Amino acid sequence: EMHNGAIEVESEVNSGSCFTAIFPWAEKTETKECESPVTDRGEEKAGEVGAVPKGKNSILLAEDNEGNITLLKDYLEYKGYQVSIARNGNEALFLANKLAPDLILMDVQMPQMDGLEATRRLRATPGFAAVPIVMLTAFAMPDDHKRCLESGADDYLSKPVNLKLLVQIVEKFTSGNTQG
Repeated sequence: EMHNGAIEVESEVNSGSCFTAIFPWAEKTETKECESPVTDRGEEKAGEVGAVPKGKNSILLAEDNEGNITLLKDYLEYKGYQVSIARNGNEALFLANKLAPDLILMDVQMPQMDGLEATRRLRATPGFAAVPIVMLTAFAMPDDHKRCLESGADDYLSKPVNLKLLVQIVEKFTSGNTQG
């Protein structure tokens, strides 16, 4: 329903069932993804960061899984948010300082530096004490929630992420100010 699609089922006793998922498709006309501003060795690449305009709707998504990046970025942009991508903890620190986002969605398990350490370092950086950080993790045990909050996160979402809940949390921390 969120994608204006449908599911059809045809079934015959002792014969089997056929399930069909229907999703409308429209070719994307523009792409606004930032390239990685950091090399594999953690060195900054010159002039390769696309700045996201400030305006109570900019989000930094720190996530290393391409499927999750595509899903979350597309959905949040559809909802009117401007999303920049960091694919590891080092990039998250670099882009957070470069772009000053209104909200950070931080995956816990990332290469080079995990989201817990990146969050601790951001909280120790002047100017990031009040920036909301929401952790995204496949870990869903009570101790995992506690570890996320102890690292300095403001909230926590388990994967797979419920997109409606994600938008509710994003709106809570950004006052719901979107352009779309």
